[in-house]
Amino acid sequence: MRIDIISLFPEFIEAFYGHSIIGRARAAGLMEFDVTNPRCFTYDRHRMVDDTVYGGGCGMLMKAGPLFAAVEAVRRHVPKRRVIFMGPAGTQFTQAKARELAAYDQIILICGHYEGVDYRVETELADETVSVGDYILTGGELPAMLVADATARMMPGVLGAAAGAAEDSFAASLLEYPQYTKPAVFRNLAVPEVLRGGDHAKIAAWRRRASLMRTAKVRPDLLKEANLSEADEAVLTEIEREMKE
Repeated sequence: MRIDIISLFPEFIEAFYGHSIIGRARAAGLMEFDVTNPRCFTYDRHRMVDDTVYGGGCGMLMKAGPLFAAVEAVRRHVPKRRVIFMGPAGTQFTQAKARELAAYDQIILICGHYEGVDYRVETELADETVSVGDYILTGGELPAMLVADATARMMPGVLGAAAGAAEDSFAASLLEYPQYTKPAVFRNLAVPEVLRGGDHAKIAAWRRRASLMRTAKVRPDLLKEANLSEADEAVLTEIEREMKE
């Protein structure tokens, strides 16, 4: 897979590409990552990427021309490609969306800035608009990096532990169970005894119950999408009873 980010701040994106899981995946050749500056596709003396708003209004909008040219320059001839504009008016980015994007051969993420972008970028250049939450950011760089990171984690070989992505929070519409490391007791706070006992069946049962409890307390809305067994339903009933007491 290849992920391209279109941004006015390539140094910001390159710093992200060079570290942690993304950096290792790039160095190992598991994925390709690149960033392209739309300012490279301007031809006036001042290399302007923005202009005033038709009809009046505050601020400046990024022009369609440089963004169209930047995306067209990085497009690859691949079977599955998705062009995404990062904007607050888009559909919500979720773990399910990350899994969906991981099936593409190339993803191109367009970052807006200033007061926004010419609407023709959203309607004619991008395949969809994606939002990372109900809040306003200065530009699309942070959302684009978030999408790139979450999507990359879904790719085979990117995570060191094969089961890591499957066990993460939201992977099964449940929050992840609590985890602990040494020492067993820290400031009189002890790791649950079951996790130190070595009985893998009991550990698995404890973790499942803890995951269900954490989700029920913090994000009960996720339970509607979770694939729950009859045993899970029984545990949830018990948890709900405990929460009412």
